[in-house]
Amino acid sequence: MKFLSFILALTMFSSACNIRDNSKKRIETLKIQEEMNGTTVEVFQNEFDFGEILEGETVIHNFEFKNTGSTPLIISNATAACGCTIPEKPLEPIMPGETGTIKVKFDSKGRKGKMYKNVTVVANADFPQLVIKGHVIKKEA
Repeated sequence: MKFLSFILALTMFSSACNIRDNSKKRIETLKIQEEMNGTTVEVFQNEFDFGEILEGETVIHNFEFKNTGSTPLIISNATAACGCTIPEKPLEPIMPGETGTIKVKFDSKGRKGKMYKNVTVVANADFPQLVIKGHVIKKEA
């Protein structure tokens, strides 16, 4: 019985060490990937409030950002969940130290009330969610 208890304790200790080792390896792998990528981004303002918008108006905001990393920033996609919000991403890579812009156009036609729209940017760096918001006022007849 003592032998069985000893084997069980040894197995549990060994498993705990493997879990700790695996977690340590994952953290090290993430750090290596981060260092290899070398791309980071600073978005100067990730949320913009248009305030009051007259129904039917199309408004535009340019979100500016800077590549603060050591390799080119490549934006592969910029999307919004609604067809009334259209983001435009840069076509060329943004080199280290350079700035870029994501243009977001909102068409308020047929919209009334408060609006809050997210733009998701897919890039080779952690890019924060971009947000536009405002209040669409019904157009007087």
